[in-house]
Amino acid sequence: MNYTGHALGADTELSVEREGVRIGERFVDYAEITAIRPVNHRVILESGAGPIEISMLGFAFDGFWEELNGCFAKCSLEALYVEEPELMLTEGEYAIPQERGRGRIALYPDAVCVLPYTTRSVRIPLCYTDEIRHEGYAIHFLMRGGRAYSVSKMGYDTHPFAERAMRAAELTKKKRAQALKAAALSAPFTHKGLFRTLSPEQYWNAALGDGVCALELFTGEDAATYLYRFTEPQEKFLRKLEEACEAMGTHREIIRLTDEELRQKPLCRMSLERMEAVRFLRARSAGRLIHAGDHEKRLRAFLDSGKSS
Repeated sequence: MNYTGHALGADTELSVEREGVRIGERFVDYAEITAIRPVNHRVILESGAGPIEISMLGFAFDGFWEELNGCFAKCSLEALYVEEPELMLTEGEYAIPQERGRGRIALYPDAVCVLPYTTRSVRIPLCYTDEIRHEGYAIHFLMRGGRAYSVSKMGYDTHPFAERAMRAAELTKKKRAQALKAAALSAPFTHKGLFRTLSPEQYWNAALGDGVCALELFTGEDAATYLYRFTEPQEKFLRKLEEACEAMGTHREIIRLTDEELRQKPLCRMSLERMEAVRFLRARSAGRLIHAGDHEKRLRAFLDSGKSS
């Protein structure tokens, strides 16, 4: 829908689009926006280049804000690679690492998504929950490794949201366990895992040496083995590897593309901002081994290189 308001020092035409906001001749991609805020019938778009204030929307203010909020949330879901069917959508308060506030909260078969008006959108994978606890107006998600999230003050939606989230967590853990049993594992690989629970036929294998890791993706388009070097304890690295693979699903471009290539892909930039485990994995990249006749020899040489470093 088109709107008329005041922004960038002049009265101008405005439109909320799938990938960003058009302000006159200027297009502001959602990847450039760090937060959106309604303030006294004005809308503030925060960005690294400075804030943009949109005012004088008149009676169209509510419609503009709702459309902007909805499109920003949809783009965040796309950046989180959420492709599963939505089970429940509500609004409430949230407490996530480094941020508290109010926003949209959505439940999916394998995750809970918190969608604030900032870049802090998170997808909470239910397969990695140690406990989901419902206390009064709040639901707490305690994750393996100690991280904690909570959502609260969702009104009458709180109780059914908690019940459905607990049930979804139970089902997704059972499905993952069954799918992992069926996933193949061959030497020199010693660890295996799924990407998303609803795609049990797509999985990965990992081979770990002394501070090195080789990652093989089985997604139907297998052309390379991804290599990593790390200094953390192997247990921590493996946990982050599992979380990164689950977060990215089968979207291998998020770990394959160079930093320069990523700068040309706004959605990928949004994904990295929202996926801490993927950033962790990318920071330890040691390149790729393209599949060729001597692939096994080169792979074993890389795994042995950790012993001599």
